[in-house]
Amino acid sequence: MIGSGVRVDLVVTDHLMPGMSGSGLAAEVRDSRPDTPVLVISGYAEVDGIASDLPRLTKPFRKDELAASLQALTPPRV
Repeated sequence: MIGSGVRVDLVVTDHLMPGMSGSGLAAEVRDSRPDTPVLVISGYAEVDGIASDLPRLTKPFRKDELAASLQALTPPRV
């Protein structure tokens, strides 16, 4: 969808997906839309292949942890 021109505020993706990893998707988003934040969610605390500079959230997580992660990725609205 992003490649087709759909504008998004941020991307939240699981790391383990069929066909492409969350890190792979994050790299594609960063290449085409460098200002679009990406949050990678994983059920594994340490997964090889997730770049250390990618924001990540480990499952299981609470709503307040998700909210804090999303807030950290988005600029305050004025």
